Amino acid sequence: MTSDVDLPITGGCGCGAVRFEIDAPLQGALYCHCTRCQHRSGTAAAASARAAPGSVRVVSGEEHVRRWLPEGGLAKDFCGECGSAVFASDPESGEVIAVRLGAFDGDPGVRPSARQFVAYAAPWEPIPDDGLPRFPERLPR
Repeated sequence: MTSDVDLPITGGCGCGAVRFEIDAPLQGALYCHCTRCQHRSGTAAAASARAAPGSVRVVSGEEHVRRWLPEGGLAKDFCGECGSAVFASDPESGEVIAVRLGAFDGDPGVRPSARQFVAYAAPWEPIPDDGLPRFPERLPR
């Protein structure tokens, strides 16, 4: 579900060292309950939006972007100054695939429409009864 949103969509990290723009509407959003996202975010689930290929551009602070390359997953890009999670990117090309919903300046125009990896959900925070489809593993493509 995408609402009308003014382009470019802007955002950045918590300290402002990394800033980005997105020049196309986002393709969707979801919650991920995998243990990797729990550890990375310090929360029970991470919320991310899928970006159209080639639509994300870092406009300032690219030198502050750091990357964690977990085995078998997307690269996790964050600000090296404040630690804010910003992107998930292709580990080979570096192309941004997803943007963390908390990194947007305003309304990004999408809402999470599914929950993936719920088989690994944190036992200390029940998944809300929000009507979103739940997938025990990765959301089917």
